[in-house]
Amino acid sequence: MSTMNTLKPAVDKEVGASRDTVVPAHEERPESAVIEEAKTVGKPFSDDPKFKLRNVEVFYGQDRAIKNISLDIARNEVIAFIGPSGCGKSTFLRCLNRMNDSIDICRVRGSLLLDDQNIYDSKRDVVELRARVGMVFQKPNPFPKSIYDNVAYGPRIHGLANRKSDLDDIVENSLRKAGLWDEAKDRLDATATGMSGGQQQRLCIARAIAISPEVILMDEPCSALDPIATAKVEELIAEMSESYTIVIVTHSMQQAARVSHRTAYFHLGHLVEVNETNKVFTAPEHELTESYITGRFG
Repeated sequence: MSTMNTLKPAVDKEVGASRDTVVPAHEERPESAVIEEAKTVGKPFSDDPKFKLRNVEVFYGQDRAIKNISLDIARNEVIAFIGPSGCGKSTFLRCLNRMNDSIDICRVRGSLLLDDQNIYDSKRDVVELRARVGMVFQKPNPFPKSIYDNVAYGPRIHGLANRKSDLDDIVENSLRKAGLWDEAKDRLDATATGMSGGQQQRLCIARAIAISPEVILMDEPCSALDPIATAKVEELIAEMSESYTIVIVTHSMQQAARVSHRTAYFHLGHLVEVNETNKVFTAPEHELTESYITGRFG
C-alpha cells in the first residue's frame, strides 16, 4: 500500500493557490511549513474500506473549507480526526451522512462512497443513509420525552418493530449496548432531560444504535462531560468498535490515543497525515503533525 496520497490536485479557479504556508505560533519557521494539496502522508487508504472518499472538497459560498481530501475509513475501525479549531475536521465528518445538506451555501464535491455506493447520488434516500450512518453530537440532545421513548423513536419511525414486545427488546438491547440499562431500567418512563449529562450522552448513543446503523459519527462527544462520564463513553466506544465503524472528532489528543486505531490530522482544510494512532503520537511523519501533538501550536 502506498504511504502517500499522490492524487493530482483539482484546479479550481474560484479558490486560487493550492499550497498553504503554516508557521506554528511562538516558534521559528519549521524546515517544512508548506502543506501540499492532495498529499497526505502515512496510510490514508485501507484494504477493506467502508467509506471510500476521493478528492473531496467542501465550499461555503466561495470559501473552500475542505481542500481535495482522499481517505478510506475501514470497516469496524475507530478513526479519530484531530487538529486545531477551524481546521475542517467537523465539516468533513458531516459530509459522511450529508448533514451539510442543511446549510444552503454549502457545496460538496468529489467522490464519497459508502460500500461503493455514491452517498451524494441525487436519487439517494437521505433518511435511509442517516439510518445507516448515525450521529452523536457534541452536546447531549435527548428529546423531551421519556427515556423509553427516546430510544424507541427511531425504530418506530423506521418501522423496525411491529409489536410492543419487539420494541421493548430493542430499547433494552440498545440501553445495554450503551452501558445504561442498569441505571435506567427502573425509570424508563422518567423524562430523559432529568438524567445527568453523561447519562444523557449515553442515551443519545443508545438512540443512535437502536436503528442498527453500520457507522457512528461522533462530533466531540465528551467535550461537555466530566472525567468519569468521559471514561464511560470511551469504554463504550471500545466495545462498540466490534460491531460498528466509528469516526470521532476530538480536541483531546489523549482521548484519540486511548480510543482510536488510526488518527487523521487536519490543518487549514487539508488532511496532512493519517497513520496508526500509536505512530502518530510517537513518530509522526509530518512536521506539522509533530508540532501540533507536542503543543507547539494549536
